Amino acid sequence: MNGKIKPFQSIHFKIAIVFVLLLLVTIEIIGAYFVKQLEQQNITNFENLVTIQPYITTQLSTELADEDTETANRNIKNIVADVDNSSISEVLVVDNKGIVRGTSNANDQASIGLRTPRSDIKSVIYSNHKKTEITSTSDGSFYTSIAPLTNQSTDANQVVGAIYVRASMDTVYRNINQVTVIFLTASLVAGLLGMVIAIFIARAITQPIDEMKKQAIRIADGDYSGQVRVYGHDELGQLALAVNNLSIRVEEAQEVSDAERRRLDSVLSHMTDGVIATDRRGNVTIINEAAQTFLSTNVDETIGESILNVLGIENEYSLRDLLENKRDMVIEPSKKATGDAANKTIQPLPLNERKLILKVDFSLIQRETGFISGIVCVLHDVTEQEKNERERREFVSNVSHELRTPLTSVRSYIEALTDGAWKDEKLAPQFLTVTQEETDRMIRMINELLALSRMDQGTAKMDLEYVNLNEFFGYILDRFDMMLKTGKPDSKQKHYSIKRELTQKDLWVEIDTDKMMQVIDNIMNNAIKYSPDGGVITARLIEAHDNVVVSISDQGLGIPRKDISKVFDRFYRVDKARSRKQGGTGLGLAISKEVVEAHHGRIWVDSAEGRGSTFYISLPYQPYEDGDEWDA
Repeated sequence: MNGKIKPFQSIHFKIAIVFVLLLLVTIEIIGAYFVKQLEQQNITNFENLVTIQPYITTQLSTELADEDTETANRNIKNIVADVDNSSISEVLVVDNKGIVRGTSNANDQASIGLRTPRSDIKSVIYSNHKKTEITSTSDGSFYTSIAPLTNQSTDANQVVGAIYVRASMDTVYRNINQVTVIFLTASLVAGLLGMVIAIFIARAITQPIDEMKKQAIRIADGDYSGQVRVYGHDELGQLALAVNNLSIRVEEAQEVSDAERRRLDSVLSHMTDGVIATDRRGNVTIINEAAQTFLSTNVDETIGESILNVLGIENEYSLRDLLENKRDMVIEPSKKATGDAANKTIQPLPLNERKLILKVDFSLIQRETGFISGIVCVLHDVTEQEKNERERREFVSNVSHELRTPLTSVRSYIEALTDGAWKDEKLAPQFLTVTQEETDRMIRMINELLALSRMDQGTAKMDLEYVNLNEFFGYILDRFDMMLKTGKPDSKQKHYSIKRELTQKDLWVEIDTDKMMQVIDNIMNNAIKYSPDGGVITARLIEAHDNVVVSISDQGLGIPRKDISKVFDRFYRVDKARSRKQGGTGLGLAISKEVVEAHHGRIWVDSAEGRGSTFYISLPYQPYEDGDEWDA
């Protein structure tokens, strides 16, 4: 180890810097307080200097209340011109209608009689509260004051307008800056003198420390023979004696530690479970190869890092949680942290391109006295078990929840019929109709679950054929137009219109027509359900590079931003009550996603609350020249 220290790293330098910094901080705090008070006092004096005298505002209020506008404007012009204050750069008088009635700016006389564009003046007129502001621009600092003008002749003190005053504050801040420069100069001089004094003091303190540093370097290099010279019986002398004793103890402990570490490394390297050990501060000291593989990291990146960062649980748990409460947990290490803990980068785990689920067991390393000297963490790969268990729980929970509502409804109506409602000629048919609808909904849900199950297992058959997607899409839209035309005049059927924006080019795509028709029907039905009565549904078909894109837009309530990423999840509904009332199962979009992805395509949605939704279906498309698809 190199014992040389750069000058700016030396304790001489640090002591001097600390002393100077304390001195500068003290001076700067006092100076800042003084300058702040000086600035506040100057601003207050400046505000009093540029304040318009009350008799002037009274005259302006009287003129603004005068119905003879032309005469009043002349008088206001004279009053404004008589304002004798060199600090004021502009005076503007506006009546309660926002009309400019007078200005001291000779270049802006054309604005008299026009409505002022300044919203702050209008705000003061409406609120009847004075407003002041200090702004800085490229032209300098300016103080602006906007005060309401009231008609004192009435009991209600009616606001008849406002007076706007703008004044330059360059002189005020120039004086403050001069005082600030004086304080800074004094601070630098004091800092230089303080550093000279601190260097002499530090030199006497650091000489024994330098000898102890050299002995510590020899110990680190494995040389325990040297001894530190003791200069006195003060704290530094006692420290020198401690260093001499330490060199003897370290030599004895090092021999024992090396033997134990060799045995531990041999055991850990042959384990299939991951093992991580930490010190009492939770920093990693040992990690075996299995743990490195699980966490996609290596020894250099992990040793010395907090175990919370290594496991990626720093946001959920603290080290105290692990020491006091946590004995096991389940984590999904999808990312790893590398580099400096204060400036770390995130990289994805490449382990077989699968998302690992690890069960983590913690045990404490304790001495006989109960002192905790570290933590041992054992990692077990439970990916398959957790995945299967999670999917089973979610499936059972969702199916149970979705079937409970219609079953409860059917049971209630059947109980009512059993109790005698079947004798009522009006209620009985209604009860039976509801029972049939709920039964149909359960059957439809079970059929959709079976379809999803076949897709998940890869047993769903795809009957692919080349279809002109333009004609196919138009045929589906014709069906919806026909459904609207054939509806009963007195029915509660929702009215809508379909706007078509289809390319005129023939787009031949290989699809399963039945399944793709189910996808488009589902999206169209959703657009009709959630569109207002009389709404317009826009259907588009375009060619985009190597894809054809089908989009269906509605004018409904839209989907909240937080729900957009979940609309294709199974059993997920944005508006659960409304969806169930309209017969939805929460599986239609999930099936649509599976079908589109089975065609190697992509489905997504773009939506905003109150602006409707647009669903997109992108399918791979390879354009053919005439006759290419028939060539052998």
